[in-house]
Amino acid sequence: MNVLQTERLKLRQFELGDEPFVMALLNDASFLRFIGDKGVRTLDDATEYLRSGPMASYLEHGYGLFHVADRASGESAGMCGLLQRAGYPYADVGFAFMPEYQSKGIAFEAATTILDYGHEQLDMRIIDAFVDPANERSIKLLVRLGMDYLGRVKVAGVGGDEQCLYRIERRPV
Repeated sequence: MNVLQTERLKLRQFELGDEPFVMALLNDASFLRFIGDKGVRTLDDATEYLRSGPMASYLEHGYGLFHVADRASGESAGMCGLLQRAGYPYADVGFAFMPEYQSKGIAFEAATTILDYGHEQLDMRIIDAFVDPANERSIKLLVRLGMDYLGRVKVAGVGGDEQCLYRIERRPV
């Protein structure tokens, strides 16, 4: 199981047993508004989400969304990782955090770690991000991460409307 650590966070692959947290996160008002309703209402729904989403991605691509926890307390904070959309050439970084972990630099710390992981360990030259144009907090985070705005696009499996596309390229060493 892949584990990444920062000063404050532990990022690991999702596993069965994470269903209560997944159910809470995917039904948070901010998640529903900006990412979308994944239809996860029960623990069985959360199990299916984990198996067909993150866990299937680990097997198919070797990466996916990671469970993010506070290192000190072990408490679940959110998710952050790389997604591979069907028919899309590049992986994209995705993240969502519980309200009590927002505005504390946690998303920046986790996303920086994931971008470094993608560039350095997975040898990805380009990593994209898709964000709802109304999600100002996530847009500010993507800019802070050094991602460039490329315009609006419609991507299968990402929201119903056009999304803002951001990109970061690995800088040659």
